[in-house]
Amino acid sequence: MAAVLEAISIGKTYPGGTVANDGVNLSVAAGEVHAVVGENGAGKSTLMKILFGIEQPDKGELRLEGKPISFANPREAIDNGIGMVFQHFSLVPSFSVYENVVLGSEPRNGVRFDREKAIAQVRALSEKFRLHVDPLPAVGDLPVGQQQRVEILKALYRDARILILDEPTAVLAPQEVEELFVAVRALVEQGRTVIFIAHKLPEVLEISNRITVMRGGKTVGQVNTKDVTEDSLATMMVGREIALRVDRAAGRGDVACEIKALKITSDTGSTIAEDLNLQVHAGEILGLVGVEGNGQAELLEAVAGLRDVADGAIYLNGESLRPLSVIERRARGLASIPEDRLARGLAAGASIAENMVATRLADRRYVRHGLLDLNAIKANAQALIERFSIRAGGPAFAVGTLSGGNMQKVVVARELAEQPKLLLVNQPTRGVDLGATQFIWKSLTKARDGGAAVLLSSADLSELLALSDRLVVFYRGRIVAAFHNSDDLTPETLGTYMLGLNTQEPETMRAALQ
Repeated sequence: MAAVLEAISIGKTYPGGTVANDGVNLSVAAGEVHAVVGENGAGKSTLMKILFGIEQPDKGELRLEGKPISFANPREAIDNGIGMVFQHFSLVPSFSVYENVVLGSEPRNGVRFDREKAIAQVRALSEKFRLHVDPLPAVGDLPVGQQQRVEILKALYRDARILILDEPTAVLAPQEVEELFVAVRALVEQGRTVIFIAHKLPEVLEISNRITVMRGGKTVGQVNTKDVTEDSLATMMVGREIALRVDRAAGRGDVACEIKALKITSDTGSTIAEDLNLQVHAGEILGLVGVEGNGQAELLEAVAGLRDVADGAIYLNGESLRPLSVIERRARGLASIPEDRLARGLAAGASIAENMVATRLADRRYVRHGLLDLNAIKANAQALIERFSIRAGGPAFAVGTLSGGNMQKVVVARELAEQPKLLLVNQPTRGVDLGATQFIWKSLTKARDGGAAVLLSSADLSELLALSDRLVVFYRGRIVAAFHNSDDLTPETLGTYMLGLNTQEPETMRAALQ
């Protein structure tokens, strides 16, 4: 197959001596989906930034359709038919879909912006590439899956022939992943080429034609997708055998958290979730299943004290949490790993050490006479860096300089530094590589085995099935089904309740809610 885009012996070293790419090779054929996989820190993101002109290589050469080329900036890459959709979107929430898509390259009628032409062009692109999205609503009002389509449309509007998708499934529910794959296949059918960066190996095996594996800044192999398995691919990525399996809870204790007739409303008064009743026992993980936007995330926020509730009760070991502030709830033993580590979990510009004590600024171990004890804070961070295998230059390094997986480990380390009584977990491994995923899973089950009651929400059904002892399914803000986990429970079964296609007998649901 003739290569449309090649990276040959690419080298990139950052100030301070960090080698991100060391002789990396990539050969992408026209009209294929080419996956690039590897652990966080393997050099994937740096290579993609070089392909898109964000970074320039110190060594090596890029070739486009056989001709040497270099990009001084992303505009030059775009002008040469290369587009990139980042994991963290760059959309203007208050602008409409069509305004976001054409921003910076607006069609004009004379000197005036041609609104009708812009809408028509975006609608035509949407239909051509099966990226179905209404051009008119504000982007901020759309679910995450549709926002991602807007980002893809932005690149296609600028006539991208090669599209780089950076962790495109990290923020999507299972149904949205399938819709994305329909769009990716449509892109290829229309003559486009897709470079697919991902951590979830089943998805890589489903969508790609060929796979390039990176490890430690080097290319360790390129394989045809049909010739590899999930296990063999994981071994290539990590350099050792790795298995994402955990043991179920050996037993459970008394009810630790009880939620009764809970009703959650939005700021405008509309109902998000209602009549929520469930119990979580010490020593168990209760999985919250549902397409994103059905109330499970808002339930976790309400329990954490980050969202007001309209009615109902929340108890932790018999004490009502509703009158208590976030800090007071934490003092009772509540810990929380939020959905968005950057927006809710970390201060990216602060050091690792500062982030590790951000929730403990009244703790006498770290504050003396009203002043922070910097030595104690540093020692705490160093101990947690070692305990949670965080790859970092040291406690003083800014969290924002870490890879996504190591950022997530900082959040996990802070929340699990001490054994919690109630642990709230939302999307624990979103955008995280295999090694970090394995470590985070083990950390969660260790907290469970230490007696924590765990409420877990994840868009990844395989993760929920692997970790949960019981599961409850949310649909349109209500719990519609509940299950004790077993090998017979499948994603397909859960999916019928997630989409409202099936109903569970009340007696069956009540039995599994206890």
